[in-house]
Amino acid sequence: MALDYGRRRIGVAASDPTRTIASPHSAVANRDPAVEPPETLVALIGRLEPALIVLGVPLNMDGSEGDMAAEARRFGRRLAALTGVRVVEVDERLTTVEAEERLLGLGLRRRKRREKGRTDMLAAALLLEEYLAG
Repeated sequence: MALDYGRRRIGVAASDPTRTIASPHSAVANRDPAVEPPETLVALIGRLEPALIVLGVPLNMDGSEGDMAAEARRFGRRLAALTGVRVVEVDERLTTVEAEERLLGLGLRRRKRREKGRTDMLAAALLLEEYLAG
């Protein structure tokens, strides 16, 4: 499973049982990122029973860590403690840009491309795809 962490939404992707195909799964509202991970996400992790969670950490373009990266790392630690599932952090620079480009390439109308969570789910799938290939 992979998560594209965001303050408003968290994109979720899952792999097939053979761990070779990464697919967008859903987007979970992240209403209060300063508190605990959303209950709906914790419940989803319980249902999907992932072997591990790949968490995208948004580093700055120069590789340094900003506020958002530190927040994502804290989120990952809390999520691991709550679920008992190991969280692996990966650099997610430019995954959202790539996700938006792929959606554009699909020829979807603007309204479809902008649907809440679509980019977040695809970005999570790209993170998982890269991790599985790695």
